[in-house]
Amino acid sequence: MAGKWEEIDHYARQWIEEAGRRIRASFTEQLTVETKESRNDLVTNVDRGIEQFLAEQIRRQFPGHHLLGEEGFGDELAVLDGIVWVIDPIDGTMNFVHQQRHFAVSIGIFEDGIGQLGYVYDVVFGELYSAQKGRGLFFNGKPLDRLQPVAVAESVIAVNATWLMENRRLDHRPLVRLAKAARGTRSYGSAALELAYVAAGRLDAYISPRLSPWDFAGGMILIQEAGGIVTNLDGKPLDLLSRNSVLAAKPGVHEEILQRYLQH
Repeated sequence: MAGKWEEIDHYARQWIEEAGRRIRASFTEQLTVETKESRNDLVTNVDRGIEQFLAEQIRRQFPGHHLLGEEGFGDELAVLDGIVWVIDPIDGTMNFVHQQRHFAVSIGIFEDGIGQLGYVYDVVFGELYSAQKGRGLFFNGKPLDRLQPVAVAESVIAVNATWLMENRRLDHRPLVRLAKAARGTRSYGSAALELAYVAAGRLDAYISPRLSPWDFAGGMILIQEAGGIVTNLDGKPLDLLSRNSVLAAKPGVHEEILQRYLQH
């Protein structure tokens, strides 16, 4: 069994590095930018090209595996049987378009719904966060310490400013109280990176009321391997076949946020 995951890990890293090279090469090319569900939900020809590249590699090397992807090159899955790759070719497309930084390639690999391998690759800064089930979290190949409990008052929490104002997805007032109680708040515009930052201890918690599986799949595995906790805003496990709210945090602060700020 170990050999199987070592082989998959070997190829995943190769393909992520190649994806990064292709994305960086695109910086000097003309982008084709389209909107999806709203004017703030962007997709480019590069997003689609990278997902197509990854899908072709996976199907050629591992024809029995399945794929969930954001840009239409994946499979229609009703269950998570077997090995499933969950891919976001560019998480943080708005940052990619506007800033050419602060975006990531995110991959989570699951077997029968259990996370086995996770990767978040910050393409511009060359930072690869990776994890294999039971082996802990690594940053550019070096092991990182497990996460230790922390309290809200000592925490830096990632939350988009949209959710601290009146909106149609959730009652913003508890999150305003949380933001005031925390040491600080941040928003980087890439769920995958923010989850990786929680896993690495750069952030203490991350909150979002609505993410798709490809947004959180890789980062969820990283955090779990680092000793953190990932649930929805009700404290329940995430569903890899639908959109979810997400609360990802170090121990201690996860329970405190749930009990003091998110209980209905």
